[in-house]
Amino acid sequence: MMKIKDVVALLDGSVITGIENNESSVDMAFASDLMSDVLTVKTDNLLLLTGLVNVQAIRTAEMSDITCVVFVRNKRVTEEMTTVARENRITIIQSPYSMYKASGILFEAGIQPVY
Repeated sequence: MMKIKDVVALLDGSVITGIENNESSVDMAFASDLMSDVLTVKTDNLLLLTGLVNVQAIRTAEMSDITCVVFVRNKRVTEEMTTVARENRITIIQSPYSMYKASGILFEAGIQPVY
């Protein structure tokens, strides 16, 4: 288990929405740009890492009860994405790291993979 504020620090991230959730915890992580794959994961306290920057990523997180999404590769979120995330209390983090590097850092720090 890891607090969101620790994820931000490890990934050299910036919190775009959900700063109030900094003390919330995540147990597992799933990395994917295929939102159809994300929809198959049924786990609590899940962190999603993705490079797919569109509102569909936030809608997928909403449907999957994912409360924290990390956008990797310095991808910048849109205003529409931040609005939808705020409405659904989803924390958005932007990280400069690749998905591979971000996944490795989180794994090494103790976040478990879904598979």
